[in-house]
Amino acid sequence: MAGSGKAHLRTDAENLLQVEDLTVEFPIGKDRVVYAVSGISFDIRKGETLGLVGESGCGKSTTGKAILQLPRPTSGSVKLRGQELTELEGQELRAKRTDLQMIFQDPISSLNPRRRIGEVVGEPLRVWDSGSDEEHWEKISAMLDAVGLDPDVARYKHPHEFSGGQCQRISIARALVMEPDLIICDEPVSALDVSVQAQILNMLEDLKIKYGLTLVFIAHDLAVVKNISDRVAVMYLGKMCELSESDELYANPAHPYTNLLMESTPVPDPLAVIDDSMLSEGDLPSPMNPPSGCRFRTRCHLADEICERAEPQMQRINDNHYVACHHPLVDVAEVEVAVGN
Repeated sequence: MAGSGKAHLRTDAENLLQVEDLTVEFPIGKDRVVYAVSGISFDIRKGETLGLVGESGCGKSTTGKAILQLPRPTSGSVKLRGQELTELEGQELRAKRTDLQMIFQDPISSLNPRRRIGEVVGEPLRVWDSGSDEEHWEKISAMLDAVGLDPDVARYKHPHEFSGGQCQRISIARALVMEPDLIICDEPVSALDVSVQAQILNMLEDLKIKYGLTLVFIAHDLAVVKNISDRVAVMYLGKMCELSESDELYANPAHPYTNLLMESTPVPDPLAVIDDSMLSEGDLPSPMNPPSGCRFRTRCHLADEICERAEPQMQRINDNHYVACHHPLVDVAEVEVAVGN
């Protein structure tokens, strides 16, 4: 199946991660397949945060795990600092994964309940670092302190003695202790209260500046993604719909699905007038039998014959804004003329 194009890729040496034509399929039985991710491409530069946003089942989390080769992509390329991860196997792949870490959605279940926090955070060092116990504790202590926890108090406690927000801080400390090149945040605040979400997001921003972190931030909450991301990629049913710098995307959504997500965000005003002109029609299609052409066409009020027949490719709205749509909400031709194309 054709991808959504590569016009949005930046082909230069500054890319820390480059993903091309990533496809992940899960066979079910003898003749059925779940098309979880279908030929998406994107890149991330050092120190950048890429937000992956979309409704449940769009392939966000599968994309994040496929970068780690868990699961292995069905096809496509994943390069970290120019090294092809899909070609690595065994001990070589295990060693390379120390440069990639993940913060999981459920902070409590991601921590071993039988181990003390000092052991949980220090486990990567015990496996991969040849330093002494004293040197390991210095690193563990520094990471716990960086995420706002008292190292001497947390060291001997178990995960059940901490709140959800504190457990997420511990998970972040564990991800940081190996000083990875890239951290994949898989909906790290969705299981937390709103006030705790703000604390974790602010902490991630501070840590990003302090340690020069590069993040893939996966979420379905557009407000959360906007606050932390430099660029945002919108996914729908395994495909990439739109990619842009954060402020530009939220100010000028070009894909009907992106606009629908924006209109679906609750407004904290009981007197606000609800605009139902963009309400989506129909149910979410099955990833085992995705629609032909544009996958969003069965729910789009702008869909016509070309949307059924041909899959839209990424096209440029401006220097840093791309959309895959036959009927974008902005006039691509006029914008391209305006920017000199």
